[in-house]
Amino acid sequence: MTESDIPPDEQERFEDFAARVDGTNISAQTLLATDYLNHFNEIVMLIDMIPDMPDMVEDCKLWEPRTYKEHFAQSSFKDRQFAIEAYDHVPAKFRRPFEETLSQLNAVILGGVARLEEEIVAGSDPGLVAEHVKAISRAAQALMDCANAIIHGSDRAMAQVEIDSLLG
Repeated sequence: MTESDIPPDEQERFEDFAARVDGTNISAQTLLATDYLNHFNEIVMLIDMIPDMPDMVEDCKLWEPRTYKEHFAQSSFKDRQFAIEAYDHVPAKFRRPFEETLSQLNAVILGGVARLEEEIVAGSDPGLVAEHVKAISRAAQALMDCANAIIHGSDRAMAQVEIDSLLG
């Protein structure tokens, strides 16, 4: 990232934190850490189990979105305190699409789990439930890939139409 990519009012704070990321799993380019995505990987793994274990939807309903800072506050990540502090200095050009992507990801997961619960309770065809699990998982994975790209320097979030096309 060049200095011109970051507004002058953000530049000094960003540079201070970027200089301190050596030896951590935090990106010097964005000040974000991929460890946050573990919060989403766990729920997607549970959702993927639903076709074989429909009762797993109850465990999925217990999942709740966590902000970046909430995740690290509850994490065993060795650089968790630095990750929390650095988040306030993530350049807006990354923070905005990152937070937009996370909002979309939370909506896909929460909406998907609610839909799956309705289908299971209604006794829907297991093949249909399995198709919906695949669509939810595919959309969630695409959003996690997008978030991962942002963590590593992309500044592009997915458009809602892209997400909708994945959900079918």
